[in-house]
Amino acid sequence: MLGRRMRDVRLKRGRLYALMHGGRGLLLDQTGRLSAAGWADRVDHVTDVAIVGEELDVPAVLLRPDGHVAWAGDDQRDLLTHLPRWFGAAVA
Repeated sequence: MLGRRMRDVRLKRGRLYALMHGGRGLLLDQTGRLSAAGWADRVDHVTDVAIVGEELDVPAVLLRPDGHVAWAGDDQRDLLTHLPRWFGAAVA
């Protein structure tokens, strides 16, 4: 899944690509326990991921603005090592 482009799936909130029109990163979080707070100016965090008609087979994915998967998993510490790589330093 890493490095692959997510297809335009239907979410509870609409289509994935519609959520990405702002040119920002996107954290799709089925756990509701993850945070991208230090990157809120660059990464949108969506917790009501419910994919209509199909399942996301990982707890969460971090998408780059081009729709490619930068990270997948459910470990907050691991996520925090990937956010700076793709989105720069956290803002306090």
